[in-house]
Amino acid sequence: MNTAATPSKLDQLRELSVVVADTGDYEAIQRLKPVDCTTNPTLVRKALVLPVYNDLIERELAWARQQGQASDALIEEVADRLTVGVGARLSALIPGRVSTEVDADLAHDTAATVKKAHKFIAMYADQGIAHDRVLIKVASTWEGVEAARQLQAEGIDCNLTLIFNKTQALACSEAGAFLISPFVGRILDWYVANGQTPASIDEDPGVVFVRGVYDEFKRRGSATVVMGASFRSTAQIEALAGCDRLTIAPDLLEKLSQDFAPLPRKLIAREVEPVTASPVTAESFAQALEEDAMAKEKLASGIDAFAQDLVGLRKSIAERLAETVNA
Repeated sequence: MNTAATPSKLDQLRELSVVVADTGDYEAIQRLKPVDCTTNPTLVRKALVLPVYNDLIERELAWARQQGQASDALIEEVADRLTVGVGARLSALIPGRVSTEVDADLAHDTAATVKKAHKFIAMYADQGIAHDRVLIKVASTWEGVEAARQLQAEGIDCNLTLIFNKTQALACSEAGAFLISPFVGRILDWYVANGQTPASIDEDPGVVFVRGVYDEFKRRGSATVVMGASFRSTAQIEALAGCDRLTIAPDLLEKLSQDFAPLPRKLIAREVEPVTASPVTAESFAQALEEDAMAKEKLASGIDAFAQDLVGLRKSIAERLAETVNA
């Protein structure tokens, strides 16, 4: 039985790692009180049917109707406005930052990624939200790494996502990325699908990968934040207690909040050591992915899934606009 002297695992985790909500669910964020949160096309699409966002949706649809025919460019603009609008609402609930995803169909275009990032930062500024309350979320292709290098040099912090390979992670760190998101669960998924189910949580390939990246970053003295993501179980989360940040879905946050067993620290920063390794280049980056079937496949499928989410959001917007015209 819980007593006031027995904190939940979620409360214990908050003492060891920064807890981020892997959701744009307004009510869940209100209830679970994470430091940071995220918004992306899937979450914005879900927002289209949530009462808390009704006024935002109607305002942006009304704006779109005033612009005339619903062209692809107009629908893309509405998607951007809704993305930032939802992000702005969520920012009022948290003390930290909102990760805002650049269009996945720009994942292999450095210039277009930088341009969209600038646009999002300007749109947030128009709503009174400073750039230091936002993380620009970019897929960790080489082009995404180069975009992050430019943005970070301008003082715009980036979240490099879809990290599956150590060279990917190091390239992001060398580019000065504020944060990386290695995907624990998707790594495990690939190995299980290929007949390699781990015997214990300490052998979970996603857990092993994040522990290794964390250890290497600390050894190098890297300022880049390591944020474990894409969890399939509370066991994976607990195995990474002490990681800089952990982004966790509401259902797993709820489970942690209802468990009052002890939660020991698993990750401890090591001392900084001299590093003599050559920096990652476009060629070594490409070679590392080519030699890593899991990372190559998961990066490609992750970008494709994010792109399909964006297609779904734009389709939903187009349907809502058509309903209005035909009403």
